[in-house]
This record gives sequence, C-alpha cells and structure tokens, in this order.
Amino acid sequence: MTAQAGRIEPIDAVVRAEPLDFGEFFEREHLRLGRAIYLLVGHPGEAEDLVQEALARAYERWDRVSKMTEPAGYVYRIAANLYRRRLRARRVLDRISEQVRVQRHSDPMEAADVRVDLLSALRALPTDQRVALILVEMLGYDAESAAGILGIKPVSVRVRVNRARLRLREELGGFDV
Repeated sequence: MTAQAGRIEPIDAVVRAEPLDFGEFFEREHLRLGRAIYLLVGHPGEAEDLVQEALARAYERWDRVSKMTEPAGYVYRIAANLYRRRLRARRVLDRISEQVRVQRHSDPMEAADVRVDLLSALRALPTDQRVALILVEMLGYDAESAAGILGIKPVSVRVRVNRARLRLREELGGFDV
C-alpha cells in the first residue's frame, strides 16, 4: 500500500506515468523476488517455480501491471497467493492420506475400501463439479484461473467447488475434502 495525500491505496491502484519494459523489470527484480519467496517457502526449487509462475502471470497482464507504482509488490503477491493455494491443496491431500493411513493401521482391506469409496465418490460427482474441484483443490488454480480454463465466471467455479465438497462430505460420512 502506498500513501497519497493522507490516503492509503492498494498497490495496484497507483499508476506510474511511464510503463516499464518487462525485460528490464525481469532483470532488475527476478533474483530479489526469488530470494523473498525462498524465505517464504524454504525450498529453492519451489521458490523458483513460484516466481516463474508469478512472472508469467504478470507478463500476461503486463499492459496493466507495468503502469503500477510497485509491480514487484504485485508479482510478490501473486507468488504468495500461489504458495497459499499449494499449501491448501497439500492439506487436502494430507487429510485424504491421513484418512487412508488411519485405516491402513487397522486393516489393509479397509484402507483399500477407503480409496475405492473416495474414487467412487469423486466419480459420482457431476462432471462440472468434479472438474472444478480438481482444478481448484488438486491442481491449485484459483477460481479466476479455473474460470478462464472452463470458460465460466469465477463465482460459478466457487459454487461448483462448494457443491462438490458438500456432496463428498455427505457421501464419505462427514469427511471434509
């Protein structure tokens, strides 16, 4: 956020007079962004991946991003949001794995049944809900990106994911995905 005449405005609300060249921006900022994201995630490979994805997304919108006062802050925010989405997807997978692990300790056949039940529950979802759930929860796309992929509005993606979660919760006996 930046202050202008006593007001605080979001980073992307303040525009610069001269748009930046993406090549110059990349050369000036990519190492600094990589280091900052590394401090966030603690793994150099994942940090590099997040920075590359964030820079690619910024490049897609460079006509708008280049006019911002702090385009590096915008790219950092994109990378941080991508990381949060990855963590959320990992938590979902961890919950599923934990459910299977708990079952594994008691009976291997039961663990197989849990996997079969999970796959059956996923397959029983309407295709539109299953696709939205996979894009958002397992592949880590946000609602806007998933909406672009599906050719629908972001709110429709959120509704589909919510409905899929509710159906899975009912089908799996309260297990929340």
